[in-house]
Amino acid sequence: VAADPLFTISYTGVNAGMVIGVADDAGMHSSQNEQDSRHYAMAAKIPMLEPSDSAEALSFAKLAYELSEQFDTPVLLKMCTRVSHSQSVVETGERVEVIKEYKKDIPKYVMMPGNAKRRHPVVEARTQALIEYAETAEINRIEAGESNAYGFITSSTSYQYIKEVMGDKYPVMKLGMIWPMPEQKIRDFAASVETLIIVEELDSFIEAHCRNLGIACIGKEKFSCIDELSQNKVAAILGQAFEQGTALNEAIPPRPPVMCAGCPHRGLFYTLKKNKLTVLGDIGCYTLGAVAPLAAVDSVICMGASVSGLHGFAKSQNGAADNKTVAVIGDSTFMHSGITGLVNMAYNESNATVIIVDNSITGMTGHQQNPTTGFNLKGDPCAKIDLETLCRAVGIKRVRVIDPYNLAECDTVIKEELAANEPSVIISRRPCALLKYVKHKAPLTVDEHKCVGCKACMKIGCPAISIVNGKAKVDNTLCVGCGVCEQLCKVGALKG
Repeated sequence: VAADPLFTISYTGVNAGMVIGVADDAGMHSSQNEQDSRHYAMAAKIPMLEPSDSAEALSFAKLAYELSEQFDTPVLLKMCTRVSHSQSVVETGERVEVIKEYKKDIPKYVMMPGNAKRRHPVVEARTQALIEYAETAEINRIEAGESNAYGFITSSTSYQYIKEVMGDKYPVMKLGMIWPMPEQKIRDFAASVETLIIVEELDSFIEAHCRNLGIACIGKEKFSCIDELSQNKVAAILGQAFEQGTALNEAIPPRPPVMCAGCPHRGLFYTLKKNKLTVLGDIGCYTLGAVAPLAAVDSVICMGASVSGLHGFAKSQNGAADNKTVAVIGDSTFMHSGITGLVNMAYNESNATVIIVDNSITGMTGHQQNPTTGFNLKGDPCAKIDLETLCRAVGIKRVRVIDPYNLAECDTVIKEELAANEPSVIISRRPCALLKYVKHKAPLTVDEHKCVGCKACMKIGCPAISIVNGKAKVDNTLCVGCGVCEQLCKVGALKG
């Protein structure tokens, strides 16, 4: 998302300090890919710092601002899942806030080709100055070992794993500045050990740098470029005895992620699946519409890709996808990067339907406000974007609002909009069931005498419903009384 400006502000510089945080997700605990962001630092010619614990996360952030001003460059601060989810005692300091004076400088900040050509040599000179800094920087440190038979170069959480497994047995070079890396310091360290081993997660970034310096080393032939490392993995690869922990004797049943009980997206996805539609999905809670038993989503790429993907898909099919293809995108994600795709659909007259699932909040990442809620991130009242008015303003004439708890209404409106020979928007509006102000109805009950065990109620994948002794059972600690399952029961066994 930020690659275009990132590469250009490397040329312009920043005047005041600018730190760009990025968190890689080795192991893909909650990401769509396992990309290694260190390559961005190299490609954009921007320094990157990489902390390995909570204390370094704080101190490196401060250092990043200092380096940004010293070298007139943005600085990338690379976190990872394990560091981001860790906590420890840190020493805080006073908050310092200085507003720097802006001075107009067209050759420096206006990046048309003539100016950009003159800025490129400045960037290369800056990189050389940063390499010299890296040679003596305290954050690139060498820790002595008892034997020089092996030596390790590492960073981030990989450093923690090496120290836990090896202790002080062998020397370790810990790189806090992961780009640009020192050259002579690495050569000297490599020369001081008999065998050099590079331990890093994902790609062979440090290893490639060492090999470019002509240094023989062991790296990805031992440590995979797939998935995150751990103490146990490092110990096993290096042939070290290590306390593996105690495994549970009991077999734990799998618990795949599902939408919450009463989630307003559930009824919508049930309807989409029932109508056998092709659904281009997006990033958010509603991505779970791809999980069985709904299994209604055909693709998920990145934020905003559903609308633009629908537009491209509809055009590429030359009419064959009309009346059976929709995009599903959340209210927050639509504001983030779905609007431009909708503008393209209206402008290019794409015959397809976009469904905005408006749950009145940014659900997946922690219930943050967004421009459609009427409150800013601090919770203060602010201008509220009206989705219906916005969609009409960009050229969509057909805009409908439905209640996803009403399955009949969902089915009727979706069919009507797909039958229309023009682009349309359906807003599926119902607040997230977890919002504090949402008042729930009494849990549903099951009449076991009427229940025939047909399992129709199980088709929506609600965690509040199960089958016990061949009959439906509702967990009244989970059920919010949404009534979606009640509409599926043909024998009237479920009652609100």
